Amino acid sequence: MILIADSGSTKCDWAIIEPCGEVKSTFKTIGLNPYFHDEGIIENALLGVQESSSMFNDITHLFFYGAGSSSEKLCARMKRGLQRIFPEAEIVVDHDLVGAAYSTYDGSPGITSILGTGSNSCFFDGENLREEVPALAYILGDEASGSYFGKVLLQEYFYKQLPNDIRFAFEAEYHLDHDIIVDRVYNQANANVYLASFMPFIGKFKDHPHVINWVVDGMRKFIQIHVKCFPEAQTIPIHFVGSIAHYFSHCLEMVMADEGLKLGKVLKAPIDGLVDYHVKFLIPELQD
Repeated sequence: MILIADSGSTKCDWAIIEPCGEVKSTFKTIGLNPYFHDEGIIENALLGVQESSSMFNDITHLFFYGAGSSSEKLCARMKRGLQRIFPEAEIVVDHDLVGAAYSTYDGSPGITSILGTGSNSCFFDGENLREEVPALAYILGDEASGSYFGKVLLQEYFYKQLPNDIRFAFEAEYHLDHDIIVDRVYNQANANVYLASFMPFIGKFKDHPHVINWVVDGMRKFIQIHVKCFPEAQTIPIHFVGSIAHYFSHCLEMVMADEGLKLGKVLKAPIDGLVDYHVKFLIPELQD
């Protein structure tokens, strides 16, 4: 059997596929990012899986696409952790951007953008994957991501720029002060995930004009930097994956129309598209 994983920094979606292409089981773990997590954490995340662990011994091939798996060193760390659970499987580890490109590929060239905890983009034509500008992560970049909008929320709260209805709701839900936020963001691990954790709250106000302005401005900035940089942007579809793209699709449609770009697929999570891609393009090769 084949195991496919798509991991952001917040969560990881897994699908076990039989050789015939049928999905046997799906499950979730915490997001596994080798930039933040060592082999032991990777192993323990899978040891905690109950519903599908009985099938782990039958896994012959594992394809893992994850945030942070962006260099040989980091991919090797992820692979070592996975090998502790799947010692006999052939394991391929690649970047989450590759997984996103596969998940939206329909046989024609396209540009695929991730708008989740972080953000990124690439061109993919079925054979060649190309980036034009780098992703600079949550401190210097990640425009229009969950961490980006979480930062905007906290900035406006402490700068006293939030409308009263949003401010009162924020105070009732979180009870945070300046020292708590500074310690959590600057002194503790996974600040990007912490900042993105405010997105469910922001989502409650997704139709609020103030939040719409945030999201539209952030998405426009992302598109101008990370989409229009591709020479092909005006002539091919632009696909999006991730929770921000999904839940704020009304803002995304507005910005794409304003920028004169063709909106392609919008997927909440890449895993379903990844399953389709592997069944269509990779499983037949494994069976030859």
